Parts: sequence; C-alpha cells; structure tokens
Amino acid sequence: MLYPIAVTALLAAYVYKNSELTKHHTALTVPDLPAAYFVGGDYAEHCTIVKDERNNTLSYCEDIAFWDHLDSEDRITSRYILLGCDPNRKAWNTVMGPLLDPEPFAYLWLYATDTGSLSPVTLANYPQGHTFHPLGMEVYPSKNGAVSNLFLVNHARENSTIEHFVLDPAQPTVARHIRTLTSPYFVAPNSIALTSPTSFYLSNDHLMTRRLPVPYGEILADTETIHALPLSWLAHITLDPESSVGFRHQFVVKEVPFANGVSVSHDGSQVALASTINLEVRFYDRNTTTNELAFSHSVQTPFIPDNVRYDDDGVLNVAGHPDPQALVRVAANVTGAIAPSWAVSILPTTADSGLAGKMVSDLARGAYNLLASLVTQWNPATFLSSSVPYSNVITLFQSDGTVFQTSTTPLIDRRTGTFYLSGLYQDGMLVCSSVPN
Repeated sequence: MLYPIAVTALLAAYVYKNSELTKHHTALTVPDLPAAYFVGGDYAEHCTIVKDERNNTLSYCEDIAFWDHLDSEDRITSRYILLGCDPNRKAWNTVMGPLLDPEPFAYLWLYATDTGSLSPVTLANYPQGHTFHPLGMEVYPSKNGAVSNLFLVNHARENSTIEHFVLDPAQPTVARHIRTLTSPYFVAPNSIALTSPTSFYLSNDHLMTRRLPVPYGEILADTETIHALPLSWLAHITLDPESSVGFRHQFVVKEVPFANGVSVSHDGSQVALASTINLEVRFYDRNTTTNELAFSHSVQTPFIPDNVRYDDDGVLNVAGHPDPQALVRVAANVTGAIAPSWAVSILPTTADSGLAGKMVSDLARGAYNLLASLVTQWNPATFLSSSVPYSNVITLFQSDGTVFQTSTTPLIDRRTGTFYLSGLYQDGMLVCSSVPN
C-alpha cells in the first residue's frame, strides 16, 4: 500500500505551500481545531445537522447544489438544495479507493430551504444495470415553472460518465434520465459548473487513475498526486442540439495538479478552480462567447481545497480538508477514525469597502495577530490575508471532526444568511443560520 507515502507527501505539500501554517506548525502536523466554530455565533445555537433518520441514506454526500425557481424577472421564488449521497463510498471511491463493490446504488435528496423538509429523489427512466455513484453536479434554474437540466458526474462500474437528468418543478422529487455522456476524455471527471442549460465546465482530477489494472492503478494515481504532477485539466462541454448523444469537448485549462472543484461567477465573467494538491484556488477571466479562460491569479487556502461555490453576492466559498492523513484513515475505514472540516470565504475586494470591509470590521480584523495560530478556537476573528492584494480569506466553519467531518461543498444563501455544508464521509448536511452579510 502506498497510503503512507501519499499521506506524507500531501502533508509536506500542505505545510510547505501554506506560508502561514509553515510559520506556526512543525513539519507534518496539522492545526489543533476546535470541536466546532461558526462565524455567525455559537455553533450549538446556530447550527444543526439534517439527516435521513429512517434509513440513513442521506450520508457521504460529496456535492450539494442549489436549484432555484425564478419568476419572469429572474427573482428567486423558492430555493431547493439537491444532494448527491453515496453511503457505499467506503467500498467504491475511484479517487481515493478502494474499488471493491460498485453495485449498491447511491441516492439523490431534495431539501426545501423554505420549510426545511427533506425528500428522496426518484430516478425515472434510469438505464437498467447502470450503476450510480454521483460526484460533482449542478442544476440549471427553473424559470416560470420550466423544467431544469441536471448534469451529474457518475463514477459508474465500467467507466466514469456524465448523466443528464431533467427536473420538473411540478414534480420536484423525480429526476428523469435523458442521456449518458461518455468520452475517452472523461478519465476522472470530478466537478461541474454550468454555463448554459446545455453546456458546462468539467474538471478532470487525474490522468492516471485507480481504474488501471492492479498494481498500476494505485501506484500511478498516487505518483501523480505525490509529485503534484500537472496532468489534470478543465474542459468545456457543449451538447449538440441536433443529436441525442453528441457533444463538443473543448480543453480550456491544461497542466493543473489535481484539478478539483469548479464554479462560475453569477455574471459569468470569472471561473474558480481548486488545485487540491497545491492548496490553492485559481481564478480565470472567462470569455463568455468562446468559453476560453485566461489565468488571473491564485489564492492559497489553509487546507486542501475540495469544492468551490460562488454565492449570491459573488463571494467564493471553499471547503476542504485540514488533515489529509485523517481523511485517508476515514476512507480506509479505520475503526474510530474521524477527519476535520474547514470552510472559508475568499473576498476579492478592498479591505476598506464593500463586503470584505464590512466582514473584516465585523470580525475585528485589528485584533487578529498574524503571528498567532490560525485556529478560531483561540480567536474567533480568524482572518488570513492571501498573497493577492485585497483577496481576504475568512473562516466560515471549522470542526475537528467530532461535530462535522470531511467537509467538501459549502453553500451560502445570502437571502436568508444560511450556510450549508456537505461531507465526503459525513452523515447528513450541516445547516447554520446567521451568516454575516
């Protein structure tokens, strides 16, 4: 097993890449995180974990996505959250391993943000015998009751595919399967960010994967990760309107070490892409006509970033893993293992104006000592200045794993000030109220 080598390399990269952590932690150590910290106030008062209390199938939800219902003037009339949950992840994980049993079917869930109700989603017309293991996904908003397209990465038995579903606001708990997209370029598809109802960016996290024959799969996949080899990429996919199966695949960013979560800003002008092994989020200026991207800048994160999401105010929110060694133990199903969570906002604006200025003021920026630990347990005003001028990284949530573990996707509903968080190996979804505006 190459797990110890991979973990050592990940931790070395973690410490080396993050200058602030390098100052305050000895080699190959991780922060001593609190049981739970939430930027909006006391965790016990503001946060809860919603679960499937009956069958516990709302678990191990790697990705969550808003499904907005809009009126004729594009105002949100209702907002749902779609969750992709795979309780079988410890037996079938094509990114981290193992690849033991792909047969148990995963689940989609729908959460109504207005009422807090949970409903399982039925997959209609889904191909018989086609296994279902969702990873990244995104659903296009419904306008005036129109149906919405849902595109979802599926790490199925034979190969990884993109599944196209339709969701109807008149029957919101049914996802009707339309087509399965396959391509030799879908080597390790990970995250999806829509650019229209029929087009999207798609990250590919590895070139060499665990699907390769034994022992090459584990060796080569770990080698690519260990050495931060720039072999992954971001593509843009456009469906062919004249074909039920055809589409255009366009490489837009190449040579990325471990390309992971991707998100498009609400105005469509910017794309954010997590480079997991580099502990950074890369920002690109987008040509809205051609979908081509031009690198703008990158921002370091104090953890290994997983998924990224722009919110209603154009703020990028990022969640990830502060302790990769613990994450590996959880994935390996080590008895009693837990792994911590960390989510942040990246505020690309000046510190004396706009949202960043207000949040920094609210969090008492002047009281924060950059020479102290980055742990909010000792200073709730955790604030990290990135190397990019006026890009500020502010902690939203932290946990040592005892309250909420293995954080992957953060969502913020700015209308209500509600924060949502999913976890790769966590039962349920975290819901916290009173996020500062």
